[in-house]
Amino acid sequence: MTLRPAEVFRVAFQNPVLLAAGTCGFGRELSGVVDLEALGGMVTKSITMAPRAGNPAPRVAEFDAGMVNSIGLANPGMERARDDKLPWLADHLRRARVLVSVAGHTVEEYVELVRGMEAADGFAAFEINLSCPNDQRLGGRAFSLDRDALTAVIGRCRAETSRPLIAKLAPNDPDLVDTARAAVDAGADGLTLINTLPGRLLDPGDGHPRIGAGQGGMSGPALRPVGVHAVNAVAGAVDVPLIGVGGILNADHALEYLHAGASLVQVGTASFAAPRAAERIARDLARRRDLPAPWGASGRGGPSHASPGSNPAAVPSTEPV
Repeated sequence: MTLRPAEVFRVAFQNPVLLAAGTCGFGRELSGVVDLEALGGMVTKSITMAPRAGNPAPRVAEFDAGMVNSIGLANPGMERARDDKLPWLADHLRRARVLVSVAGHTVEEYVELVRGMEAADGFAAFEINLSCPNDQRLGGRAFSLDRDALTAVIGRCRAETSRPLIAKLAPNDPDLVDTARAAVDAGADGLTLINTLPGRLLDPGDGHPRIGAGQGGMSGPALRPVGVHAVNAVAGAVDVPLIGVGGILNADHALEYLHAGASLVQVGTASFAAPRAAERIARDLARRRDLPAPWGASGRGGPSHASPGSNPAAVPSTEPV
């Protein structure tokens, strides 16, 4: 069974499964292992203005219900991403849609990134990674947790591009629903919910951090209930499509997000254990007859975004204690 394409934030996707930012490089790295064209799409590594080598090793540590990573936004920088990475995607992907993730440490950096990438081919939309520390305000607090900075980034980037803008929000936001509303009011065409949750793993023998940077972002199965709850809460409060991400290992997990109100899902950590996990999830979803709109029988093939969730209440704080 094959899903008919569905339109989500003005882009036609062949199925709802995407590879998450930071887990698939720029596509070429996985092309010999994963059939990228079998997916709804992928999100590139987050691109910064200048090249970044990333954080000290070790960068990834596993625990019983997931992993903690601190990659440090390692990427080749805007110019090389635009001039080398995106042309490969434009030449090799016809059906899978590409979202370009951008990450800045000032409002101006985000604006320059979108302005500099806008004329390039090979991608359909921008995903704005708002988990970077804001180096100009609040002692480096993440943009997604600084309402004024978030709206400035979205609003000014909106003026630089005709492509859809998808704001990626953080889970450790005690006012996530209000933040989502603010992002949409500022011009976001969609929202990605959620990013990793701050976490730390210690060696039980000597108490030293198991990650070179000390702390990192927690992902994997333990994150799924947080992500599903976030999507359900935000879906009842905004009228834009949502992308659900966090802890998706199989089609049933993806369906949780779709029933909560997501139109698309992203697979990340699962790919580290099984590189073809996203392919399997997309294939298994295509066999299901219980998919909600825009993928189910009532919504297949038409422009739509997900039905609102039933709980518009604010998501409680998940800040580690």
